[in-house]
Amino acid sequence: MNDPKAFVTEAVARLRAEVPGPAIVAASGGIDSTTAALLAQRALGDRSHAIFVDTGLLRAGEVARVGELFRATGLTFETVEASARFLAALKGVRDPEEKRRRIGAAFIELFQEKATVRGTDRLVQGTIAPDWIESGGAQRDTIKTHHNVGGVPKSSRLVLVEPLRDLYKDEVRAVARELGIPAADRQPFPGPGLAVRVQGAIDAERLRRARVANAVVEEEIDRAVAAGEMPGPWQYFAVLLDAPTVGVTGDNRVHGDAVSVRVVESSDAMTATAASVPMSVLGRISRRITRELPAQVVRVLYDVTDKPPATIEWE
Repeated sequence: MNDPKAFVTEAVARLRAEVPGPAIVAASGGIDSTTAALLAQRALGDRSHAIFVDTGLLRAGEVARVGELFRATGLTFETVEASARFLAALKGVRDPEEKRRRIGAAFIELFQEKATVRGTDRLVQGTIAPDWIESGGAQRDTIKTHHNVGGVPKSSRLVLVEPLRDLYKDEVRAVARELGIPAADRQPFPGPGLAVRVQGAIDAERLRRARVANAVVEEEIDRAVAAGEMPGPWQYFAVLLDAPTVGVTGDNRVHGDAVSVRVVESSDAMTATAASVPMSVLGRISRRITRELPAQVVRVLYDVTDKPPATIEWE
């Protein structure tokens, strides 16, 4: 894609051709789905109905932050609270691929219910090229099943409409800037949310720990960037590991969790380089995580692996 303005014109025309009636739009608040939602609203007007799902797998303050973003862009949307549904779907599941499939199925089940109410079978979503490539498209091996591609059940009655399907992340950001979306360069957040940042089984308490650790990483990296200690990275987060480890509280031996901090540089999400973060910043992150989760997280690690061989997210 060379010209974002021309792409917007063409995408609006394609959406009008593909969606003769109403449509619902999966709007997570990420840059991809927000761009797709605004294109759909521009193309379809009030026939487009954006739905933001509070899965219970979101970062601290995410519901309010997404609402502010959508209002700032003029996007009309509905918020659906569905945390109990998603936690029930993930109960006892440890395998990362199964997590993604369960999350995809829960999303589609909810969207099918909403589509029936709206009298449509069209679901607009912000799938981009790395999603279907990593999910085994283009005769490639499946690196990981993206919930909005391989996680969509074959039994789904919904017709997927994907206006960004052939774009990479840097191209989507250019389109987002053309549409006037604020902070078009903000860091990505995975569609399955914290479910892929909690290794092993998921419950409300482990999600809470991952949410606190992620908030600390984001706050400290943002503070370091603002202070000129380091350049702004592409993506930065924490992963709650499925690896209990020995720690010390006072004079007592305890078993607690380990957290891995991940900070990477990238442009298109297909490859990434582990960022060089000053030890002073990593030290602040470690002290805050272990202080704010006392006796729960007792070890903080830093992931120095590039993509490849690793993926950006751990799961």
